[in-house]
Amino acid sequence: EVQLVESGGGLVQAGGSLRLSCAASGFTFDDYAIGWFRQAPGKEREGVSCFESRGYNTWYADSVKGRFTISSDSARNTVYLQMNSLKPEDTAVYYCAADSESCLSIVTTTFGEMDYRGKGTLVTVSP
Repeated sequence: EVQLVESGGGLVQAGGSLRLSCAASGFTFDDYAIGWFRQAPGKEREGVSCFESRGYNTWYADSVKGRFTISSDSARNTVYLQMNSLKPEDTAVYYCAADSESCLSIVTTTFGEMDYRGKGTLVTVSP
């Protein structure tokens, strides 16, 4: 059974940090790119970051560049999203998803089109 399980969300003050984890199972981890998406209240879901073991490629949305860092631990089949200098506008449910396409393709892929999808973890950033 394929599973993507997010964890690490919570409540943090503006300027603080959180590290999200996405634990994957049921598929060959290194053959897939893992993307992070988020959906803020009243807004559409958007792509945030992507990690691809093949070629060690990464991608970040402009809104998080310089503040978020994506990384992977293949031994644990886990992708992390380190979020620093958090802002209230980062408040959202964060989802991870896996796709056999590259990060370059995932940039224009919706969450619903990803091969496998997690259920999300809530991040709340207070002013």
